[in-house]
Amino acid sequence: MKNKFKNKNGGFIHQNFLKKISGGFTIIETLLGIAIFVLILGVLASFSKSIWTSNSFVITEMEGANVGRAALKTMVAEIRTASSGSNGAYALSVATSTSVTFYSDIYDNGLKEKIRYFLTGTTLQRGMTKPTGSPLGYTGSEVITNLVPNVTNASIFSYYDKNYDGTTAALPTPVDIASVRLIKITLTTDLNPIQAPSPITFSTQVMLRNLKDNL
Repeated sequence: MKNKFKNKNGGFIHQNFLKKISGGFTIIETLLGIAIFVLILGVLASFSKSIWTSNSFVITEMEGANVGRAALKTMVAEIRTASSGSNGAYALSVATSTSVTFYSDIYDNGLKEKIRYFLTGTTLQRGMTKPTGSPLGYTGSEVITNLVPNVTNASIFSYYDKNYDGTTAALPTPVDIASVRLIKITLTTDLNPIQAPSPITFSTQVMLRNLKDNL
């Protein structure tokens, strides 16, 4: 005799019927299907997260590279053409490991702007002061812009004299400004310090064209 169970109305139902649910699947088959479905969802979610994280790393690294390259391009172009200020000041006025100040005709209008690159906290900034007055001077307001955030290296600028051959040691501190003929710039930046990618380092060197005396 087949096993029977009473239902709430006092009737009987076959045990075989209990094993069957929608579509004729057994309870075990249904639970197994649900478990597989949940597992697949977990794998897909993990895969999607991995792809998103990888893309995020790539985007961050590209942003860092673009910021660094743009900053160096501007710095090199302006430092290369450094020359005497509109007030007669020497082309280079400040030369430290975290700051350099010079004069350059960045607008190609015959007037020399006072340009200052300097590190404030972990941000590399650029200051620009236009010559004003009569006689011309640099007493006006300085326009400051941020160039590179999250700079991690403490020494950005190093200075070399006319004898630099690629291996020559940098000029000692305090730098003899009159001896400077070449400036090396090194920037290490980490746009997102709490996660990958790793910090990116940019380095270049620029000759002060109008001070060159080793022809």
